Amino acid sequence: MFSHIILGTRDLARLTAFYDVVLAPLGLVRVDQGDDGGPAGSMWVLPGRAWPQFFIQLPFNGLPATWGNGTQVSFAAPSRAAVDAAWQALVDHGGLDEGAPGLRPNYGPDYYGAYGRDLEGNKLCFVHAEGLGGLLA
Repeated sequence: MFSHIILGTRDLARLTAFYDVVLAPLGLVRVDQGDDGGPAGSMWVLPGRAWPQFFIQLPFNGLPATWGNGTQVSFAAPSRAAVDAAWQALVDHGGLDEGAPGLRPNYGPDYYGAYGRDLEGNKLCFVHAEGLGGLLA
């Protein structure tokens, strides 16, 4: 399990607005993380929980953000409808479709997922499967 994930961005305001819409169907909310001495960023968590955290941030080293080839961030969804809604929000707000919502039995009999890329080109997955329910509690 992870404590937090950070993706770099070249346009913090634009990507923050994108993730506010895309992550809402998954129950994630943006919270003020305060000034930690690092570069500006935005953070989302499940309400009432401190961890795990998802961040977007201007790169610490000052170089332009780039996406990672072979890198994917996968978000647990509370339902198939949440997968559908997150993926649709991604597509409706400028993200790229990399795989419409549907069952992926090669990953598991109840694995329902969707894939896309955010405005910076980062690959995302939204997935619902019964075994993931504990992550959302």
